[in-house]
Amino acid sequence: MRQVLRQSWLQRPLFLKLLLRDFAERYRGSYLGVLWSFMLPLLSLLVFTFFFGVIFKLRWAGLDSHSLSALGLVLFIGLALYNFFAECLGRAPGLILAHQNYVKNVVFPLEMLPAVMVASALLTLIATLVVILSLQAVWGSGLAWTALLLPVVVLPLMLFVLGLSWFLAALGVYIRDIQQMIVPLVQLMMFLSPVFYPIEALPESMRPWLQLNPLAVVIEQTRAIILFGQPPGWISYSLCLALGLAMALLGAWWFARTRKGFADVL
Repeated sequence: MRQVLRQSWLQRPLFLKLLLRDFAERYRGSYLGVLWSFMLPLLSLLVFTFFFGVIFKLRWAGLDSHSLSALGLVLFIGLALYNFFAECLGRAPGLILAHQNYVKNVVFPLEMLPAVMVASALLTLIATLVVILSLQAVWGSGLAWTALLLPVVVLPLMLFVLGLSWFLAALGVYIRDIQQMIVPLVQLMMFLSPVFYPIEALPESMRPWLQLNPLAVVIEQTRAIILFGQPPGWISYSLCLALGLAMALLGAWWFARTRKGFADVL
């Protein structure tokens, strides 16, 4: 992983160019362009608030039972982090296959492609979190100092997703079926994480197992620091960070070991 970071730093103009191109391709040809990265979160917030707050009458512990805006933000935080996770893992298996022209270029750093993809998805997540913070500041109960910890809280998930993306990008070259296999697994993660339900809805015997799910831990702690002004649980955060770092190191090692055979397979 140190070699990957070193190459990314030395070739940061290339990284930035690829990042801007990847991000721009999302909205190419649309009239509003990058503004969609802010408008889509707002539209999604209205949809979730209406369906879960008005139709399904979902109630959340610690929130005013009549506050639809607070419920919408709770759900929206979970979905924003899940979308970041799902987008990266959904694209990763086909990433090298979609850039086969780079594989036989011995100069091009292939390990940069998954990193660019994660950074591009991270920009969308940042735009969504900016909308959430703004709404909490204006319509909610205000922002506490704990909101400053947001980059720290999201870091374990970013590392975990980066490692998985390196792993899946390399594996997808050798096993093409992984692209189809990953779709139901990513959907399963939505239900194994407290995206649309409070963690209190689970039996107490099951709650400790969520500590093994970095997505679940980051969702809960992000809600805590933004909506409730509570600092993260540092023990669970440390475990989550260690898991994310281990996955990043493992993914970087796997990609470096397997990339030598990409040209022969493709």
